[in-house]
Amino acid sequence: MFTVRPSGDRGYADHGWLKSFHSFSFAGYFDAQHMGWGNLRVINEDRIAPGTGFGTHGHRDMEIISYVLSGELAHKDSMGNLLGIPPGDVQRMSAGRGVQHSEFNHAPEQTTHFFQIWIEPNVTGIEPSYEQKTFAASDKQGRLRLVAAPGGAEGAVTLHADARLYAGLFDGVQSADLPLDPSRKAYVQVLRGQIQVNGTALRAGDAALLAHEAHLHLSHAQDAEVLVFDLSA
Repeated sequence: MFTVRPSGDRGYADHGWLKSFHSFSFAGYFDAQHMGWGNLRVINEDRIAPGTGFGTHGHRDMEIISYVLSGELAHKDSMGNLLGIPPGDVQRMSAGRGVQHSEFNHAPEQTTHFFQIWIEPNVTGIEPSYEQKTFAASDKQGRLRLVAAPGGAEGAVTLHADARLYAGLFDGVQSADLPLDPSRKAYVQVLRGQIQVNGTALRAGDAALLAHEAHLHLSHAQDAEVLVFDLSA
């Protein structure tokens, strides 16, 4: 099964300081047909206005990933972490039995554009933890680079979930193939540009949901950046 979720079909919220597209039901957006995909529960495309951000709030028993496209995201949490997340970094926070954090855009003139991802963990009540790594553009160009995985495989950030996340940059004749387990699910999110996913053309904001598929092929790209999820069913 191969289903396209067009960018314009996502939920949308404009809070003034925050403009957010919701791929799955989140906050004030509810769609019974889009509650998640496998153990992927949230994928929000957020734009935070200069000098604003999310105040301190809590999470528990969720794997949370931030992937910044432009600007910088300042992160502060109850574990004592105080860091900036620039483009090229992948941040993972395991909320575990409970964590408080805030996210802010301190830049006076630049919007922070990022994707926030929640994946349901396969273990609950653990000690909260934080990890952040830089993945160079050269490591993602023309290929799918594993950036989040159980056990921190291949230098990825460590997920406490039955999921693997890949990031890739593609242009022109560059292509990539990823074998899929038909008993699992996959999800492709186009972050920018355009690309063909299994022969179907997608643009920035579009996504492809795959189930019972054995193969993923990315090709015919124009300045594209993508995230690919391998998920439990």
